[in-house]
Amino acid sequence: MADLTSLRRSVKGELVTPDDPGYDAAIARWAKNAERKARVVVFVKDAEDVVQSITFAKENNLPIAVRGGGHNAGGSSSVEGGLVIDLSRHLNHVRVDPEHKLGYVGGGALWRDVDAEAIKYGLATVGGTVNHTGVGGLTLGGGYGWLTGRYGLTIDNLVQATIVTADGSVLTANDSENIDLFWAVRGGGGNFGVATEFVYRLHPQRKTVFAGPIIFTPDKVEKLIEVTKQWWANVKVDEGMIQAATVGPDGRPAVIVIFFYNGSEEEGRANFKAFFDIGPVMDLAKEIPYEQLNTQQNAAAEHGKGYYLKGVVQSTPDHKSLLEVLDKCAKIAAEGVFRPALIYEYVPLDKVNAVPIHATAFRRQFGSNILTSISWEGSLDRTDGARDIAKDMIDAVLRGEGSDSEQLGYTNYGHDLDTPDSKVGHPSGEHVAQKAEAAFASNYPKLQQLKKIYDPENIFNRWFPITPA
Repeated sequence: MADLTSLRRSVKGELVTPDDPGYDAAIARWAKNAERKARVVVFVKDAEDVVQSITFAKENNLPIAVRGGGHNAGGSSSVEGGLVIDLSRHLNHVRVDPEHKLGYVGGGALWRDVDAEAIKYGLATVGGTVNHTGVGGLTLGGGYGWLTGRYGLTIDNLVQATIVTADGSVLTANDSENIDLFWAVRGGGGNFGVATEFVYRLHPQRKTVFAGPIIFTPDKVEKLIEVTKQWWANVKVDEGMIQAATVGPDGRPAVIVIFFYNGSEEEGRANFKAFFDIGPVMDLAKEIPYEQLNTQQNAAAEHGKGYYLKGVVQSTPDHKSLLEVLDKCAKIAAEGVFRPALIYEYVPLDKVNAVPIHATAFRRQFGSNILTSISWEGSLDRTDGARDIAKDMIDAVLRGEGSDSEQLGYTNYGHDLDTPDSKVGHPSGEHVAQKAEAAFASNYPKLQQLKKIYDPENIFNRWFPITPA
């Protein structure tokens, strides 16, 4: 067993081990089933602490995980018996340069920190629609948000990143320095090192927006989809919508529609008039402070539950499959174990897809995201059961769309990541290569070449691990 004495001496931050009173809190994650019993958690204070942690892990053959916001349900920020580099305690700063419209953000910050600080200056960038998500995982994996229609992905607004690589180098990556690394971290996840700071381009943003949920009963679904298709065909850059098929507190199926319009309530209600005319049973949409925009889904994404997430690409809205999913949701919820939801994201994608596929590592897709979220209470790991339910719900959607094959969705919605449970390196297994290949598509060969340069031993292997060329 590794002696931690030298590590304690070499880092400025705190070490937490299984014998320490704060250990359970240190390994806790957003998803209960993503927790793993680490040998040691290092709350790093700066990039040099990260270097020392990587060096120690390699010398002692300890697998490494990196924790920013800890929001990946597949366990990418946790590692059994290994070393966790935790950025959340000390590397969580947000500094705004209003003159140059830039945000300097620590790798362990949360999106709520960014939203709250930037809007003080009348600025914002593309961030997560659940604001207790960490900036690191969302950014490195691409990043969709309510402002995507106007400004693209989070990575399209990333100006610079500071990355600590496997050999202990601290590198600045941007359009003029370490250009290949900058390409790789915009969509390639944590495969290339530890991101200690991000610099984002900020944009002028009004202080209030129109947003919030309205709720429809199943008898309104056919009309809802008809109106959705008409609206989506003419969608504008300053609006968006999420439609969630789920069950209410009473166990009855319902479709929750969350609106976003970057304007006043009067403008928003006029813009979405056709939806209000359908006759929702509840209307909670209103004009809110911008910093509350990304709290709209927080209640459905609480910390400490078990979660299984799966994303696919939607080709076209379909009311029959939505009704089938609602029926399944009600039956599953009635059994009292799982709480299911199928979330359809309608965010304008023209800006995203105006960027060439090979301009960044991210696999850009032309269809909208669908996220299946299956949650459960308690400490029992019910991932396998949740996976079966998710597959059943997605199969219903694909049948409704007339598709016989599932297209892998947004990589940040991936749960089954093929992460190794032990050892520092990862042998090149065929199934792993297939999963990463699907995640990165035509960008995969270039990512393999860069992996060989920056992480040839594959010590960063917790999220769609790329096999070095």
